[in-house]
Amino acid sequence: MNQGPNRIFDELAKLMTDGAGLAQGIKREAETAFRAQADSFLSNMDVVKREEFDVVREMASKARAENEALREELDALKKQVEGKLK
Repeated sequence: MNQGPNRIFDELAKLMTDGAGLAQGIKREAETAFRAQADSFLSNMDVVKREEFDVVREMASKARAENEALREELDALKKQVEGKLK
């Protein structure tokens, strides 16, 4: 049986290793719980995700460009009609 200072150091090293593993496990659990709470909070706040925002912004940009093109076409048609009425 191995008794004496070496055994004490071996047991101490084992306890420290087990403690480090336990601390890492607790850290992962805390991060998971925090993420779950943050996701729940954000979903209750009706906050949109960045990807959804970017898609809607692109759609609005295209609609704005189409609106401007239609406005120019309408102005040109108005000028044609006014020219024919005079």
